[in-house]
Amino acid sequence: MRKLIPQYSCAAKPETVDKVCQIVRKQLALPADREVCGESKFAALGADSLDTVEIVMGLEEEFGISVEEESAQSITTVQEAADMIEKLLEKKC
Repeated sequence: MRKLIPQYSCAAKPETVDKVCQIVRKQLALPADREVCGESKFAALGADSLDTVEIVMGLEEEFGISVEEESAQSITTVQEAADMIEKLLEKKC
């Protein structure tokens, strides 16, 4: 008899990724036809370090979290931001 081992995914929920995409789009004033998805790199979307700080501040406000400076500097993609948000939300619970 085989034991089933639960599969855990570290990927953020689609709705978290979508919300991060919206915040990034707003912070960078991106046109509606510009694609923003989980794989989108902030730098490729035109974000500089100040923009990234503003994105993180927007995420903190939206999700009611606090991001450490070291963590904020290591975020380079929408997916990384969404994953970090979910980890921080889990810790809050």
